[in-house]
Amino acid sequence: MAVIQPIRRPAPLVWLTKSLVPALLAVSVANATEQATVDEVIAKVQEAAVYLHDKGQAAYPDFNNNARWVWKDSYVFVFSCQDDRMIAHPLRPDLVGRPILSMEDEKGNKLFEDLCEAGEASGGGWVEYWWPRPGEAKASRKISYTQKTEVSFQPDTRVGAGIYYEDDDMSVEKLNDMVQNQDSTRVDAP
Repeated sequence: MAVIQPIRRPAPLVWLTKSLVPALLAVSVANATEQATVDEVIAKVQEAAVYLHDKGQAAYPDFNNNARWVWKDSYVFVFSCQDDRMIAHPLRPDLVGRPILSMEDEKGNKLFEDLCEAGEASGGGWVEYWWPRPGEAKASRKISYTQKTEVSFQPDTRVGAGIYYEDDDMSVEKLNDMVQNQDSTRVDAP
């Protein structure tokens, strides 16, 4: 006689956390009327890089469901170029753990290869690609800033965040020049 095994369901709190939190964050970002600024994106990425460096890999889940890393129409995402995977994404949990380097936007840009390369620059770098705004299906022009950080002795972790910008007056070249100029004038404390 066969033994019938009970169906195991995740605890209600776990289910709520894994399914509703990203949805609620997406709704709050999609309803945002304000756009993130260049300075906010840089500040959030730098804050996230320090947070990850200090907390290590235990901090990864914080980026999947924490409103601290989602603001206005932007959010922080974490990925590994060396491991070719998304580590954390608050609005797209379906990407977490998946390969990213071969992903292309609608114009054929390998956006994560470009983000990996930009993150190698001293002070980080900016990349333009096409990605849907939170809550939308159609891709929009997005310019993201990314920076490399060391997490638990793994030096290849990248942190990124971006702005959706329709006007052509904002160029990646201008933004990268700005970052490099800030980096060259920064004086580190002894």
